[in-house]
Amino acid sequence: MHRRQFLAAVASSAAGIAYAYEPSRILLAQAAATTPRSPDVIFVPTPNEVVDKMLQMAKVTAKDTVYDLGCGDGRIVITAAQKFGARAVGIDIDPRRIAEATANAKAARVTDKVRFIEGDLFEADIGEATVVSLYLLTRLNEKLKPKLMKELKPGTRVVSHAFDMGDWKPEATAQVSASTVYLWRIPASGAK
Repeated sequence: MHRRQFLAAVASSAAGIAYAYEPSRILLAQAAATTPRSPDVIFVPTPNEVVDKMLQMAKVTAKDTVYDLGCGDGRIVITAAQKFGARAVGIDIDPRRIAEATANAKAARVTDKVRFIEGDLFEADIGEATVVSLYLLTRLNEKLKPKLMKELKPGTRVVSHAFDMGDWKPEATAQVSASTVYLWRIPASGAK
């Protein structure tokens, strides 16, 4: 690469433009925007007694794969592995939460049963889940409902801390201190 080409490539990288060198020419391409969107909700940890109730209501066992959408510090994922022997996956868009959750899993010695994915919960593949846990807002739960219905197998349990899913009536609810826990089950195809 000639010095002028090198300097142009270095200068353009700051502007978000990528250069690719070919022996006969330089190709100019606009770099793709890869900035992740900001989280939909602020991180507020679910109290441990609510975590326990959510997993108990979903009847989590060692045969389950629990997905926590918006996993925060990883406490639901870690508890599912520690207390119930389940495999568990946490998904969060915030890299700081993923780093914290990963450190917490290491400290809890459950890294063989859990993993954390930095990503958008609306785009993540959740098809292997047998239990899904949520602590989002009602409007986000409702936005997520079509994805749950499409990607999850009939019988998959969905539990939510504090927020319902609008007109999708829960199978069960429970009070834990000031919090409500909701439980739904993905219906068989064609059922409402």
